Amino acid sequence: MARQNVRGETVGDAYLELLADRGVDYLFGNAGTDFASIIEAFSKAALGEIKAPEPVTVPHENVAVAMAHGYYLATGRPQAVMLHVSVGTANGICGIFNASRENVPILFTAGRTPLTEGASPGARSIYIHWAQEMFDQAGMVREIVKWDYELRNADQLETVVDRALEIAMSAPRGPIYLTLPREVLAAPADGLSFETPARHAPAAAPGPDPAAIDQTAAWLGGAENPLIITSSFGQKADDVAVLADFSQRYALPVVCYRPRYLCLPTDHDMHVGYEVGAFITDADVILTVDCDVPWIPALHNVNPDAKVIQLATDPLYSSYPVRGFPCDLAIAADAAEALAALSDAMAEGEKAAAGRIGTRRKRVAGIRAAAADGRTAQLHGAGTGSPINTNWLARCIDEVKGADDILVSESQLPIGHLRLTRPGTFFGTSPSGGLGWGVGCALGLKLGARTRTVFSVVGGGSYMFGNPTPAHYVSAAMELPVLTVILNNHMWGSVRKATLGLHPDGAAARLNRAPLTTLEPTPAYEKIVEASGGFGESVAVAEELPAALERAMKAVQVEKRQAVLNVHTAYDDAQALADANR
Repeated sequence: MARQNVRGETVGDAYLELLADRGVDYLFGNAGTDFASIIEAFSKAALGEIKAPEPVTVPHENVAVAMAHGYYLATGRPQAVMLHVSVGTANGICGIFNASRENVPILFTAGRTPLTEGASPGARSIYIHWAQEMFDQAGMVREIVKWDYELRNADQLETVVDRALEIAMSAPRGPIYLTLPREVLAAPADGLSFETPARHAPAAAPGPDPAAIDQTAAWLGGAENPLIITSSFGQKADDVAVLADFSQRYALPVVCYRPRYLCLPTDHDMHVGYEVGAFITDADVILTVDCDVPWIPALHNVNPDAKVIQLATDPLYSSYPVRGFPCDLAIAADAAEALAALSDAMAEGEKAAAGRIGTRRKRVAGIRAAAADGRTAQLHGAGTGSPINTNWLARCIDEVKGADDILVSESQLPIGHLRLTRPGTFFGTSPSGGLGWGVGCALGLKLGARTRTVFSVVGGGSYMFGNPTPAHYVSAAMELPVLTVILNNHMWGSVRKATLGLHPDGAAARLNRAPLTTLEPTPAYEKIVEASGGFGESVAVAEELPAALERAMKAVQVEKRQAVLNVHTAYDDAQALADANR
């Protein structure tokens, strides 16, 4: 191990040098008066005087956090976000909540209003420095980050940064929050050095308890109607093969309920769709894998005699204040490691269970065939007329999307019509549902996987929450051509669905456009991207959609320009009510 002397003159210089040494590629920033020493340090890096991550100017905090989220999903490496003191932190909280619930590590940082009123370097010099100070700035995010701290002086810089990264990357992973006072960043870095490479390693998830594995293997091995339910398995793309092999070997049907990743390829023999209702009534053993909400107790009738095993790094989701799902056995472990152990543990009884396995395999094949027929029926007549049926939209996207292309969905896109076969090609909304994530996440994914085509499918409301003007600015500035498809049903569709679910025969059901749900007059969303040199088009007729998608794909893939398709989609109250009760 060696120590490296800081080349720069200030703690701000040293901070960026240390981030670069620790493998942070980018700092996504929305700057304010607290950034003075950081901007000076980046300027030195531009002149070749020090090393630093690449700065990315992001004109809205929500986009900055979502980009860091997406970049991690593409690369597995946590990145830095820096926002402007208290007010910038407040704007970034929604994105950090999303990252927290999905165990995405982000080095979430913000400046700190100057502490002093005197003449020392970095002291208060602008009128906002008084009003922006809070008694407890970190209190805004303390409940949703794993760790928070304020850098106090130059001597602790290496310790604090390494601890931040260690905790963020330790299982279960998640964001941390570090505040950086302006006076500390402006202080001299005389004599500072840091160890390289760092002697700090994050903690891995615990290994699965052998007794718990044996008990689960016995229950699954003796089950007639076992079921696996997952939502967040597959964040690490290499893990998907483990679930694929395990479920195939023992004919264990898998429901990918409200998935955030490609948990299992859609052409896999044991993939039985995205809804649990048809399966949990008869299931005698249920294994939930990285699944915070495996069903909705008010809507779904779970077999009361079923054994329920919950498997995740934190299987009881201890950060959720209330969560009352039955749990006969909880396994705290990395899910892929535990599934591999389960597969080995069940091998001894595989021959004895061959009859049950064979019967299940035939039954699941029938379920998959019926589901395929159902999807075909949904498309009957969907390719004509206006407004556009979302099943048809999904089918058209599927026709132009390559197998290795990435699709981000912050929408009601019916993903059952998509062929998703390669791990790491689908990303869905965090269970916290903080809107405005999809467009920024797609930009981060594109930044981490520049050779791949990235689709961002969002609702009209989600698109507005995503701060499209800043997002399109970053897309142009960083040369990140992403294809954004807007499912524009002229309303808050999820709000309408929730209202009908609770009051199916109420006043809102008798109104075509209930209060606080409509988004009319709908904006010409396709015009916003044109301000940043992108391609935009509005599509309202189903027959015109395939050609519009081809034009958008040409813009992204050939012309290397971002594109937005504003697709005017249908909204069906009857279907919404059915969805609300699934």
